[in-house]
Amino acid sequence: MAATKEMSVEEKLRALYDLQLIDSRIDEIRNVRGELPLEVEDLEDEVAGLTTRLEKLKNDLINIEEQIKSKKNAIEEHQASIKRYSEQQKNVRNNREYNSLTKEIEFQELEIQLAEKQIKEMKASIEHKKEVISNSKEKLEQKASHLKHKKAELNDIMAETQKEENFLLEKSSEFEGMIEERLINAYKRIRKSVRNGLAVVSIERGASAGSFFTIPPQTQVEIAARKKIITDEHSGRILVDNALALEEKEKMQQLFSKI
Repeated sequence: MAATKEMSVEEKLRALYDLQLIDSRIDEIRNVRGELPLEVEDLEDEVAGLTTRLEKLKNDLINIEEQIKSKKNAIEEHQASIKRYSEQQKNVRNNREYNSLTKEIEFQELEIQLAEKQIKEMKASIEHKKEVISNSKEKLEQKASHLKHKKAELNDIMAETQKEENFLLEKSSEFEGMIEERLINAYKRIRKSVRNGLAVVSIERGASAGSFFTIPPQTQVEIAARKKIITDEHSGRILVDNALALEEKEKMQQLFSKI
């Protein structure tokens, strides 16, 4: 976003350092939350997955019980057929009819044995699934309890910090709007490339803050003159003099105290 009016280099440096102080405060707030939002999200996924698995296991149980019921009905039909064929054997006219009925009875008996074997296997499957369901329920209860605790923890932190973060995000956007797009893009690029997100730093004891590389005296004089944007040749950070930094820190502290 282009600046609405031409700013002096000093004004640009002050605006950039103010923006850095605001964004650093936002970083601090988010660091307090740490990995908590991701933990909550992962736990929600786990609880949803366990719930779905439990539902599937319960449906499997219902299906197996229906299959057992069906097999028991089939056994009753096979037994009825055996009884009917046995009665018919009493009235056969020859050995061929008798043998044919005997084969039918043997077939029905084999079908009963197969059905009984299948029922036994399905009952064993039911017991196994019941055990899995019990373990899954216990795990789900633990995860749901953990999720409830983590959500409460996150909600407490959010309640404490959300108002401040929203205010600071508005201020960050406001200060971005004051600075020319070229500088803002450079600022954001540097912020992403450094671990602590510090794109604009002050000179402390002859070196840029957080660095051990000494800045040449002539360069320090140029930085203090505030006539041009100077970056640290080692880290690429934008440099401001310590006096400007202290003035802007005091100004920002007053702003933060109003939240």
